[in-house]
Amino acid sequence: MRMAAEPKISGEISRFVAGTVKWFDPAKGYGFIVADSGGGDILLHANVLRNYGQSSIADGVAIEVNVQDTARGAQAVEILSIAKPAEQPAVSLEDIVDLGGAQLNSLPMEPARVKWFDKSKGFGFANVFGSNDDVFIHIEVLRMSGLADLQPGEAICLRVFDGRRGRMAAEVRSWEASISS
Repeated sequence: MRMAAEPKISGEISRFVAGTVKWFDPAKGYGFIVADSGGGDILLHANVLRNYGQSSIADGVAIEVNVQDTARGAQAVEILSIAKPAEQPAVSLEDIVDLGGAQLNSLPMEPARVKWFDKSKGFGFANVFGSNDDVFIHIEVLRMSGLADLQPGEAICLRVFDGRRGRMAAEVRSWEASISS
């Protein structure tokens, strides 16, 4: 059994919880986690997610956190890990499907910054460090990478390939998650 890390606030007691993201809304600044062991929902605040190095997280993603019980309910105080989502059915992105999993996994992770991303349109663009070329990011690639949204200027890492219409992201990771792995 895994032991909980030391609490971040002295005098406060936290406990380890493994669970799944029920939902998270970056615009509202919070969401909820459902513990694998059951019980009530656990609040996940945007600040806790940002401390981990992400601005969003996809629904249904496995997560491990330290939780504190407060008068208002259980709240995540520290994210310990976020699992990459399980393989999903092939998306309709023909270029990515044509590459295949082994070839995609062999692409290097490249540091980048989000230029813009519009969740309602389902896509956006980033620039790889040292290049002015835009890299297309599709919402399905973002979801397969365990993310739900990106913010302009956000530091990320991408697996990039040359598609039929230009450079495309095959995988997106938060900057902190990519440098710690």
